[in-house]
Amino acid sequence: MKVLFHNRITKRNQFLLSTLLVFVVSVICYLFSSIIDYKVIALILLLTVSIIAISFDILPVLTAAIFSALIWNFFFIPPRFTFHVHSTEDSILFIMYFIIALINAVLTYKIRQLEKIARQKEEKANTVKLYNTLLNSLSHELKTPIATIIGATDNLQSNSLNLTHENKHELLEEISKASFRLNQQVENLLNMSRLESGFLQPKNDWCDISEVVYNSVKRLEENKVTQIISININPDLPLFTLDKGMLEQIIYNLLNNACQYSEPDSIIKITASGYTNTLQLIIEDDGKGFPESEIKNVFNKFYRLNSSITGGTGLGLSIVKGFTEALGGTVKLINKTSGGACFTIDIPAASTFINKKEEAWLKRVY
Repeated sequence: MKVLFHNRITKRNQFLLSTLLVFVVSVICYLFSSIIDYKVIALILLLTVSIIAISFDILPVLTAAIFSALIWNFFFIPPRFTFHVHSTEDSILFIMYFIIALINAVLTYKIRQLEKIARQKEEKANTVKLYNTLLNSLSHELKTPIATIIGATDNLQSNSLNLTHENKHELLEEISKASFRLNQQVENLLNMSRLESGFLQPKNDWCDISEVVYNSVKRLEENKVTQIISININPDLPLFTLDKGMLEQIIYNLLNNACQYSEPDSIIKITASGYTNTLQLIIEDDGKGFPESEIKNVFNKFYRLNSSITGGTGLGLSIVKGFTEALGGTVKLINKTSGGACFTIDIPAASTFINKKEEAWLKRVY
């Protein structure tokens, strides 16, 4: 509730709303004052002040508490329509009401402040934990390819005369692989930064899904993967209005993840199909799949399987989920009964698809 009111409503509006709420409750109580004792009405007004204290800042709450005390005195404590109180008991009740209303307002506000401080400490601790996880991952994932590049480069520079052509080719291949790995980690960090900024806006345009899929596979094959990529694209698949770059990154990350968790020379299948204004992509492998207890966490940032030995920063699948949702789609992961994982992505998008009704209408027109 404090998120809904306190963070979104200005101080001026808080004063107005708190006063208005006390007034409305008082009017309702006045209408039923013939059947509700004025002492019960005091409890109702205190409850109203408590609700306001949960939602608003201290000054509007104190104003509401004072306002409710004056209303209760003037309209409900006998004699009505005067601030004069005849009986000693009613005088004590009014003073107690006033004090309790103020204490209730202050204590509730203090509790909210303590909760806020505790929440900030928890968020800070989570942030520190997140950064430590990131730094631990990057210390290995960035240091390893950099060390490989430096070592291979030093060998080429210092021993160029003693190296055979095959040795030079092997060193250059190591540099290429390490550079590709380094670029991949930096690209993942940049993509996650775009997602975290909240300003990620897809640049939709008509795109050929076949072209996007083959571009992603080509990027993957540049990493010298040994798995066989089987592509199955519906020949009648229409053009879709999507962000080509984001879709390509989604497909690439899923294929790369499949390569990491499947055996060499195994088959990774990618299927692209579509129905009315929806693109569906299915990527499945013949690996061991995911532990059922960990499936719900695989799309979290920096999450890696407990049994993982492939390294990585744990950003690939979280980027898949973020980009898919940015395109308005959904991603689902299940384990195949025959073994391996199956990712299914559904993205709603305008297409050049013509359904049977439209086709019949066009035939009648032409």
